[in-house]
Amino acid sequence: MKDASRRNFIKVLAGLGFSATLGRASLARADSGQLPGYPNQYGVLVDTTVCIGCRRCEWACKEWNKLPNQKTLKEYEKDQNVFLTNRRTHADIYTVVNRFENPRDSSRPIYVKKQCMHCYEPGCASSCFVKAFTKRPQGAVTYDASLCVGCRYCMAACPFDMPAYQYDNPWTPEVTKCTFCFDRISKEGGIPACVSICPVETMTFGRRTDLIDLAHKKIRDNPGRYVNHVYGEKEIGGTSWLYLSAVPFDKIGFRTDLGTVPIPTLSKPFLSLVSPVFIVIPALAMGLYSFKKRRDQLEQDEIKKALEKKEGK
Repeated sequence: MKDASRRNFIKVLAGLGFSATLGRASLARADSGQLPGYPNQYGVLVDTTVCIGCRRCEWACKEWNKLPNQKTLKEYEKDQNVFLTNRRTHADIYTVVNRFENPRDSSRPIYVKKQCMHCYEPGCASSCFVKAFTKRPQGAVTYDASLCVGCRYCMAACPFDMPAYQYDNPWTPEVTKCTFCFDRISKEGGIPACVSICPVETMTFGRRTDLIDLAHKKIRDNPGRYVNHVYGEKEIGGTSWLYLSAVPFDKIGFRTDLGTVPIPTLSKPFLSLVSPVFIVIPALAMGLYSFKKRRDQLEQDEIKKALEKKEGK
């Protein structure tokens, strides 16, 4: 509930100007010509008909990125309660596996891994006026916390709702999301941690162009097994993560209303009309919101300590 209210707050501020607020100064950055996809980039093909829901990918992601609240691998594999709700990524979890009912076979649920899609032409990068996001030739969309001013426009711009925000410390807040294990794939022979640990080869890492060919070959060679669509091949201009499914993608949590035009292309005409002065308003409002939240938490902690001290007497 808290996550939903936070995202709604961001959407309201975004309504004051959305990428908006980026103004003419960032117009060149928003131009899709300035955010080219890289034909030779890497990608991952996820075959949802293969996934068994072991969640080892979640564990490996946390382990590699040194994220808090880590559990043992056995705890991940045994915990089935997480599938009772449809989870989304947040500051402590860069990747999640959700379970969906299978309309073709109720005895075999469908498990779907979700993380940042690392778009070919990312909306988060086009909406960031300080260039905290960078599309890398390897395919990853990386984030530089030292540049971030906390406006959260990347969160409003992402059609997949992937960027999350660390609200705990208002003085050193950061946007968080899957890094595509850039520190691994940028090295010869390196592959993402989630891909390397999968016991059933749900994911295939390689050149994006090769993965698209492989996906269509799987569809041709296995009549009736897959719907005739490779999700991510053309959605919003294409993504680094590609998916195959046995059922329509809207049945397993994917948006199917995105179209094929990249987010930067859609935002360009609007950005040229907006004054840069509006950049400050939402960023300041969000800063005050975070400060107030932290102050309220400190007050609650002080009251709790006082009560505990009194009871101790």
